Amino acid sequence: MFDARLRVWIDPPLNAVAANLSRTNLSANQLTLIGLAIGLAGAAAIAAGAPRVGLLLFLINRLFDGLDGALARRKALTDRGGFLDIVSDFLIYATIPLAFAFADPVSNALPIAALLASFIASGVTFLAFAAIAAGRGLSTTAQGAKSIYYLAGLAEGFETIVAFVAMCVWPDYVPVIATTFAVVCAVSAVARIFTAMRALV
Repeated sequence: MFDARLRVWIDPPLNAVAANLSRTNLSANQLTLIGLAIGLAGAAAIAAGAPRVGLLLFLINRLFDGLDGALARRKALTDRGGFLDIVSDFLIYATIPLAFAFADPVSNALPIAALLASFIASGVTFLAFAAIAAGRGLSTTAQGAKSIYYLAGLAEGFETIVAFVAMCVWPDYVPVIATTFAVVCAVSAVARIFTAMRALV
């Protein structure tokens, strides 16, 4: 919901760092894969009962997620890079909450299952519209230059980060946070369905 509005604050520092990285041999895809490894390590830390360590690694992962796009826009946007980026995002968005289910299955398993189900609903509406939009030649720069069409929703990257940070800071409240965010994601999925049905006529 807030991703597009936050770009005016987020993009300048990311672009400044990317300008320096562009002078190196580091590629955007390498940044994506390094960030993915760090994010998965964060999920492992959470599952092992260290949510604060997991939080730090997750935030570093999100930094890399911003930097890879900024670097790609400086060097070259590619379909391979866009594919790696969205796959990495979905892997992190799945494994971080799943880690909380491993950490405390009795309290967290059912709320996390509901959250992951809502992620699937939100993700499939997002990706299905992106695929059809590509076939129709539709594009948008509301979220910055992207490889695929980003259909805005109530629950986007910023809201997901806030939910995951809250889980790491207050792990005893994971059931409440996960259930609440599951509802938000479900509403977002329904809203995307209605938006798509109006647009795809």
